[in-house]
Amino acid sequence: QVRLVESGGGLVQAGGSLRLSCAGSGRTFSSYVMAWFRQAPGKEREFVSAINWSGSSTDYADSVKGRFTISRDNAKNTVYLQMNSLKPEDTAVYYCAVDGERSNLGRVLRVPTAYDYWGQGTQVTVSS
Repeated sequence: QVRLVESGGGLVQAGGSLRLSCAGSGRTFSSYVMAWFRQAPGKEREFVSAINWSGSSTDYADSVKGRFTISRDNAKNTVYLQMNSLKPEDTAVYYCAVDGERSNLGRVLRVPTAYDYWGQGTQVTVSS
């Protein structure tokens, strides 16, 4: 019953922008950390960004800092990722995730195994 569904991916030229959304159902996630990861072909799943329960604290991978912005709307049980100044190396399947226990950020939340729920991903392709 618990489900996360990503949307907003697509094909964009380098320097362009996309906004990803992840809507949850089957359980309310307003008390928990939510995050975005990405996985390129042949590579491990990589941390992108995380946000605490209220949206007052965020964390970003160095590779996206200053270009991507994570936000959430707890009334809609949804987390967003605004991606600006996209680069070809941003090309990947982007996944949203929820930690079903933790409310606030910590180093452990940069690791995929910290999360309990995952979406099926949305493809982002950035052409040069």
